[in-house]
Amino acid sequence: MFDPTLVRALAGPGFRRADTQRDERAAPRRHAVEDFLHGLPGYLPPRRESARSVARFAEVVSGVAQQLRDQPDDIVVQRYRLEVARLKQAPGEERLLAAVLACVGEASRRTLKMWPHPVQFAGARVLFQGRLAEMRTGEGKTLVAGLAATAMAGSGAAVHVISTNDYLAQRDCEEMMPLFAFFGLTGAAIKGGMEPDERRAVYAHSVCYVSGKELVFDYLKDKLAGHGVLPSRVGQLRQLEAGADAAGQQAPLIPALHFAIVDEADSVLIDEARTPMIISREAPAMYEAPLLAWAIETARRLQPEVHFRIGKARELELLPAAVDAAGLPPDGVRPVWRARTWRELLLRQALTALHLFSLDQHYILAEGKVQIVDESSGRVMADRSWEQGLHQLIEAKEGLELTSGRETMARMTFQGFFRRYFLLAGLTGTAAESARELWAVYGLRVKPIPPNRANRRLQLPSVCTATAEQKWQAVADEACRVAALGQPVLVGTRSVEASEQISAEFTRRGVEHVVLNARQDAAEAQIVGQAGGAGRITVATNMAGRGTDIKPTAEARTAGGLHVILTEFHESARVDRQLFGRSGRQGDPGSARAVVCAHDSVFEPQPALVRHLLATLRGRTQRTLLQCAVAWAQRSAERRAWRGRLQTLKQDRDLNRLIGFAGRVT
Repeated sequence: MFDPTLVRALAGPGFRRADTQRDERAAPRRHAVEDFLHGLPGYLPPRRESARSVARFAEVVSGVAQQLRDQPDDIVVQRYRLEVARLKQAPGEERLLAAVLACVGEASRRTLKMWPHPVQFAGARVLFQGRLAEMRTGEGKTLVAGLAATAMAGSGAAVHVISTNDYLAQRDCEEMMPLFAFFGLTGAAIKGGMEPDERRAVYAHSVCYVSGKELVFDYLKDKLAGHGVLPSRVGQLRQLEAGADAAGQQAPLIPALHFAIVDEADSVLIDEARTPMIISREAPAMYEAPLLAWAIETARRLQPEVHFRIGKARELELLPAAVDAAGLPPDGVRPVWRARTWRELLLRQALTALHLFSLDQHYILAEGKVQIVDESSGRVMADRSWEQGLHQLIEAKEGLELTSGRETMARMTFQGFFRRYFLLAGLTGTAAESARELWAVYGLRVKPIPPNRANRRLQLPSVCTATAEQKWQAVADEACRVAALGQPVLVGTRSVEASEQISAEFTRRGVEHVVLNARQDAAEAQIVGQAGGAGRITVATNMAGRGTDIKPTAEARTAGGLHVILTEFHESARVDRQLFGRSGRQGDPGSARAVVCAHDSVFEPQPALVRHLLATLRGRTQRTLLQCAVAWAQRSAERRAWRGRLQTLKQDRDLNRLIGFAGRVT
């Protein structure tokens, strides 16, 4: 069905195929010294693609494209198939890759009315090399992924284009469909809620667009069904024994892991890799309802610095006096909860639910349920729940009906999954900060590519207020002033709560605006489509960050383009850069400013003196201190997150070793 010849050759000499019926890469076998030596190149700064190299490659592409310009469609298709066949025979020939991309570029000109610019061809070349192309926001990464996907799919390889969410996967797939159809290829997108047969059909297409979470969960479903678990020969014997009909009915959802293009790769491979993907089922609850109610009521009485302490990194420490002050749980619960160790565990979780997880920031309430909000994307993570009773404790805290307990059936980290592709590549506008981790974990080298056009975005000086109330007033003043000039305004917030606070300020002033957050996600496409109108004010969480293309109208561009207001710095500088990157795209004019408060959460780990100076100083001195404080806070947060992801990866490796050992014994 799929032909991995080309992608296997591009995977390099170190490639080992896993011993399963599905085409996938085997896990690397390296000792500690080999791991250390392998990680050394990650310390080197990413090597930038030179403008001369971009221009030289584009010249070769254009030379072939000129020969096709006046040819009928069928001749272009024939040339494309011929050049793909030649490339399969000589995968390292850049001239042959240029010829294939010339055919795809000509098809793009005819079907999408877009001729790729030199930087986009260079980006597609980087993807074919199994690297991560860092391209400035607004450079047209959707088309870059489409070019590489079309070129690779023509070889017969299974191509997956991975997005951060279903909305972007569906949008990008629909945009690229005419390009695929030109060459007789097919494409489709996976959406949440699809039935297994529908998913199986979508993965069978030449190019499949899918979000990272949906893809990993489908892989786990395959594992639960026995696909990819047994050695290939054993699996084939079992299929023969079961018969052809049974084997066909039990076909895996994902037939092969050949070539993956990860869009917004740092978000998928870094930010979303903090927690493992888990498939679970209902199980008898470990925590009884009276026990949870007692834990929450008791935790509310405990005092900070007397019974517990919250560190700068948001870690909660339970002090010895806490258990003594809590007393014993109510009668009727299991005797195990009367033991001091188990009460410590329960109280720590209850305090975590009360003090480290906030309504309209980490979760929202919808249809009588707690729904988790992903801070990096601003979206509700449907059907997700916290482990070890934390979810039920938050339900008890909010006075909701308690959900049943969950039992883990299958588990996998993003780090473990994406290394199974024959060839992994990616695209993003913000990868330089994570270059070391991307190499150490995924073997991905970051390749920065120069912009096609100079960035015209005007970065205005940041503003730091003493209180949150003053911040919202300053944000509203800035938005109203700029909107009066005819510029569209995007106000970016970190949480649902913050978006509703600034919305309340606009409402109080009688200012017309639109809010996009996890509560209004159904209207996302419509809100984003109208956000570029002259004088329009849009308040949004990170839903309007990565991958969102707000297109200013002609009148808005004349007035100065989209103006972005950042209302709180994130723990990752990459997320800030993504929000600012909504403005000044593809050479358009634009502007951006940060309006923050000295008591925002990112500054909480800072010494009290620093926060005091940020609130009282003014002018250049304050801006210099603000820049240093933000840089220090974000570096510290990134280091903590990196250590957390390493720990997750280590746990995943240890778990796999334990499972493998158990399998050999039994």
